[in-house]
Amino acid sequence: MSTNKEFDFKNYVRGRYFPHIWCPGCGHGIVLGALLRAVHELELDKNNIVMTSGIGCSSRISGYVDFHSLHTIHGRALAFATGVKLSRPNLKAIVPMGDGDALAIGGNHFIHAARRNIDITAIVMNNRIYGMTGGQFSPLSGTGKKATTAPYTTIDNNFDVVELAKAAGASFVARSTVFHASESKEYLKKAIMHKGFSVVEILSQCPTYYGRKNKEGDAATMMEGYRKNTVKIGSKKLDTNPDLIQRGIFVEDTDRPEYCEAYDEIIETAMKGKA
Repeated sequence: MSTNKEFDFKNYVRGRYFPHIWCPGCGHGIVLGALLRAVHELELDKNNIVMTSGIGCSSRISGYVDFHSLHTIHGRALAFATGVKLSRPNLKAIVPMGDGDALAIGGNHFIHAARRNIDITAIVMNNRIYGMTGGQFSPLSGTGKKATTAPYTTIDNNFDVVELAKAAGASFVARSTVFHASESKEYLKKAIMHKGFSVVEILSQCPTYYGRKNKEGDAATMMEGYRKNTVKIGSKKLDTNPDLIQRGIFVEDTDRPEYCEAYDEIIETAMKGKA
């Protein structure tokens, strides 16, 4: 589904909160743009969308969009979204998250939302750092990286968001980058319309903390890295360079029952038994 109506950013944001507070060069604005274009092309009614976020740079999105939105507590965005979805299953639930909200303090909620296959779209904006709170390393930083809490480099292995989501039971899993903005938009469209728990990981640069600490250059240089160091799933380039990061749709399972629908069936069964 798409629309011929011209996309106008102002139709989807709360203009009084702009200019935004993200650092110059932050990739999160590109994620926001891809998301709003996805909503536009799907011709979704803004009144049928609810966005829930926790705390962090990524979580500012819920304040910027002109949707129903909840700006909740750190790591609990998926828990709040689950409550909203169970009470109003007709709504499209979208949850933008960063490293911590998704996989540190929010890791337990992430795996159980995936296990349940509840109809929520989780957007993991992976910039490999805690940006809002001062540049601490995160579960996505990886080993050998510098951060304010790792001046002599990190020794913690990082999560692979795609593999974790797959293992936990997410029925739609995709990965892209802010360099591949059009591709990200298409994956977000598929995720939003998918009936079940959807995870879209989008690699997003943080030049202020991660890039500066690890001497990866400015925002443009970091984005160029996404072009050079990522490939589509199954690319022949992996034969000679297996360390390249794969992009694409890794899981698209339409056969698993969705949690809200299964829950409604339980309620119906219980009501019949009571009668």
